[in-house]
This record gives sequence, structure tokens and C-alpha cells, in this order.
Amino acid sequence: MAHDANLYPADRVVRAQRAAAEAGLDVLLVSPGPDLRYLTGYEALPLERLTCLVAPAEGDPFLVVPLLEVPAAEASPVAGLGIEIVGWRETDDPYALVASRLGRSLGRVGLDNHMWAEKVLAFRDALPGAEQALAGTVLGELRARKSPAEVAALLEAAEAIDRVHSRVQDFLRPGRTEAEVGKDIADAIVEEGHVRADFVIVASGPNGASPHAEVSDRVIRAGEPVVVDIGGTMPSGYCSDSTRNYVAGDVQPPQEYLDLYDVLLAAQKAQCDAVAPGITAEELDAVGRDLIAAAGYGEYFVHRTGHGIGLETHEEPYIVSGSARKLEPGHAFSIEPGIYLPGRFGARIEDIVVCTETGGERLNLTSRDLRVLPAS
Repeated sequence: MAHDANLYPADRVVRAQRAAAEAGLDVLLVSPGPDLRYLTGYEALPLERLTCLVAPAEGDPFLVVPLLEVPAAEASPVAGLGIEIVGWRETDDPYALVASRLGRSLGRVGLDNHMWAEKVLAFRDALPGAEQALAGTVLGELRARKSPAEVAALLEAAEAIDRVHSRVQDFLRPGRTEAEVGKDIADAIVEEGHVRADFVIVASGPNGASPHAEVSDRVIRAGEPVVVDIGGTMPSGYCSDSTRNYVAGDVQPPQEYLDLYDVLLAAQKAQCDAVAPGITAEELDAVGRDLIAAAGYGEYFVHRTGHGIGLETHEEPYIVSGSARKLEPGHAFSIEPGIYLPGRFGARIEDIVVCTETGGERLNLTSRDLRVLPAS
């Protein structure tokens, strides 16, 4: 894509090496996954054979790959970063190869948070004197602060998922099952520009009281509230995530639900308006939680306010009680309070918001009002 060089700038590995040194890590070991893609732009296959970016705090980084993956690595953005690609043969021990190339006693090594356990343990054996630590303490901080190009990629993702929400009326009708509606929505997520649908929640009636309900064969009835929480990954690698609430069949839901929804909408809007540099994650969580509690629904808001988003749907920063982390310009995260009455119904309103120098910018712009859809 034309903007890949902006999305995946060449200095990220150097910045990660510098941050590793400051964190007391002698080397970062990064296997296929979002951290490797963030650092290099390379979407490597996660195989049982070791692919690993080795980024010493001091010295030149290199990428260890199985010999049969060398052409893919050379065709990836890695080739433009000046990083040596080291292929290993089937009869080689790649972990011993990494240890020998590092060539000195290591104090602490940082392993990416998603590294498979078999690889973690193999590195422990190959580097017996080294203490293993999570590289996420370093890489998570770098990834949390989005560049303008990353914000643009998240906006592109948000606009794509907004287009899907604008089409829900074509799929959500009484008499259809959650699974049938969910399949149509998943197809629409791809049609609107994502490379894949990562999740589709279509939670009708009492299923809406379960925040992570799976689609089921339950038949949707007229007048029932339906929570639709959807997201996918764009060609850029960046993710979307947005939740809206619907009622099918041109029938008003119970007044109790409408009252609940008014409280939730006010809380979510207040939280979006409160985003600004310097507010802490727990303070932002409290803005909505206190409003919901004051209306008598406190015990029914059972999860955190939100999560960071980027190359993963869930990443730093987390907007949760107990976190004194201050929001900074470039932080991108969901604001998604919910109220869930067990056995009855539930509602959740979710937007992706970016903290700016002066406040917050909401990326999802479809109406947050409850949408009562036509019967046919």
C-alpha cells in the first residue's frame, strides 16, 4: 500500500533497541505477530519453525528465518530496513544460532508477549544465564502512542466498520437467527474493505446481557433489543471495533430498556467528551461509571470502559478502574460502557476515540441512538 512507509517507518527497530536499553533489557526477541509487524511491516507466518527478530540493545539487529521463508522475508518491508536476514536449515538449531550470534552473557532478554511457550522454553535452554522478561513492557509503550499515519489507518478502519453498521438494516429482521444475521454482517465487513472479520456479536433479547455472547440459532423477535458489536482487520493491519444497538420489526422495546439506554448514552457521551491529555484511565472510567451507578445500574456495568486498539483489537492503554496511567496525544482506545440485566437484555455503545493535543477525536460517527429498524 502507498502509505506503508509512513505506517511502518524505518526507525522503529532503532527506537525499540533504545527503549530496551533504557528498560534494562539486553536484547529483544520478537516472533511473528503484531509486534514484529509493528517493528518491520513483515506479516510473517506463525510456524513451528523459528522466525525471530533479534534486536540487541547494542549492536545490529538481524532476522532469523527458516531457509524456506527467506524469499518471503526478502520480499517483505524488512528488505528495505537494512536488517540482515539469516536463513537456517532444517538440520540447524536456530536457538543455538541466535545464542552464538549474540555471543556474550546476557542479563535480561525481552520476549514478545505472544511468543509460543515452546519457543520461550527453547530460548531459556539456549540462553541459560539470562533472565526472561516480557518485551511488551517496552513495545507496548511504543505501540500505544499512535503516529498520524496510524491514526489515519484507524480512521480508515472506523469508516469501513461504520459503513457496515449503516447496512445492518438490510440483515436484521424478525424471524432470522443471530447466526444468519451474523454471517451477512461478516460478509459485509469484508465487502467494506477489511481483509477479514475478526468478530461478530449479534446478541438478541436476553443474550444481550452477555457482553461477549456468541451468535446462536436463537430467532430474533420483533421489539427485542439487539447488541451488534463488530470489528475486523484492514489491509494496513489496523483494526476496527464498534458497537451499536438495534430493535427489529418496527416495534418499540420495553420502557425499562429505553430508560436504561438513555442512561448509557449519556454516560458514553460524557466519557467521549472527557478525553483529554492528562486525564487518567481510571478517571475516564469513573466519568461514565459514576453516572451509571447514580441511575441505579452500577452493578450491571461489569467490565472496563475500554481498550487500546491498533494492530490488535485489544492493546494498551486499557481504560479501567485502578489504572493511574495518564492519557497522552496519540493514545487510541475504545469507549464502550454497557449495562446488562441478566435474563432480560443489555446494551453497549462503543466508539474508537483518539486522544489529541486538545481533547479527543471520535473516529466512529454513525448515530449512537437506538435504531428501531423497519419490519421488512
